[in-house]
Amino acid sequence: MPRNAIPTRAHKLNSTLFGFSCVRCHSELPIGDHLEGCPACLRAGNPSTVRSEYRRWPAALADATKRGMSQYAAWMPYTSWVTLGEGGTPCTSFVSLADELKVAKVFIKNEGLNPSGSHKDRASCMAVTRAIDVGATTIVAASSGNGGVSLALYAAAGGIRCCIVSTPTLSPIYTRAITMTGADLVTVPETPGRWRFVAEMVKERNWFPATNYLDPPVGSNHFGLDGLKTVAYEIFEDMGGENLEVVVVPTSRGDLIWGLYEGFRQITELGLLKTVPRLFAVEPFPRISRVLAGEEFTGSFPGKTALVSIGGSTVTYQAIEAIRASGGGAVVVNDEDVIRDQLRLAQHGCYTESSSAATLTGLDILLKQGQVSRDASVALVATSNGYKELPEERSAA
Repeated sequence: MPRNAIPTRAHKLNSTLFGFSCVRCHSELPIGDHLEGCPACLRAGNPSTVRSEYRRWPAALADATKRGMSQYAAWMPYTSWVTLGEGGTPCTSFVSLADELKVAKVFIKNEGLNPSGSHKDRASCMAVTRAIDVGATTIVAASSGNGGVSLALYAAAGGIRCCIVSTPTLSPIYTRAITMTGADLVTVPETPGRWRFVAEMVKERNWFPATNYLDPPVGSNHFGLDGLKTVAYEIFEDMGGENLEVVVVPTSRGDLIWGLYEGFRQITELGLLKTVPRLFAVEPFPRISRVLAGEEFTGSFPGKTALVSIGGSTVTYQAIEAIRASGGGAVVVNDEDVIRDQLRLAQHGCYTESSSAATLTGLDILLKQGQVSRDASVALVATSNGYKELPEERSAA
């Protein structure tokens, strides 16, 4: 059970937020919980997420009097939220790695240093805050690990009941972290069953969903997505606008790569950045790559991988939009090379989850293919730390 039986509504919406718009058809929507994305696109069989619309941009990117993600409160749908001190993770230049790759600069944005050990905290804080604000009794999510741990921690901090839905393959490390918070952990036989369970709880019990439950998917909760923009803000501040050319992102359904695009787009509109950096999605088998080559994003793209954080057989429109609008692309890696590069990264001083190490594998390929110039400054996003994996899980690839 949560610490507090009845959540208190202590957080206010940003007064400059005036609604949402579809990222695909640009339909305007009022402030509200558009849990299945744009209704018009959903009816047409093309589910699409929505973006927040603000009356004006803040005069400055960050509030220097605050720390972490709170520096960017003026850009968020809520100007205060349930917080555990998320954000403010380092974006560090790895000179030895750049020399080895023969590329100008390589930075690693280490999201494993967030409170729960992943970038998911930036979304969880917003989703939990929204759930409390609308009076939800329970927040629910489908997860393969990182997102479930993150949401369970923030729900505990916010005093709201939490339910995480996963499969029997969930690592005992994640299982222990989720259940220690007091969250309920429901196990279903296969991945699609997670979404069906969430959908049932949303429609029958009015639980608040932090993640997608549609197939084809739309992406995670749109209030939560705004929190992911802050990764872009921090990369920009640490690398500087003139040095920011390419960002390589481990990608499944594209919440993070969409958040990065939105953040960089807003910085560009503020006049601090000339162009949005090229965003490259790294995937363990062709999904996004196939859509970029002409297949429908609503299709099924099955494949096998031990990289559980970026597994899955679906693609979202938000991922495709972020890549196309930034002039980026997608690169496919194999598990064996990624496990090699997890060790390689650690020997340069960065211990990441294997799915995060896939960014190094992807960058190697992009450089060899000439898609990324050797003169470029590149940021690799490490979404989670290596302590979350057991040795047998890493070698299972």
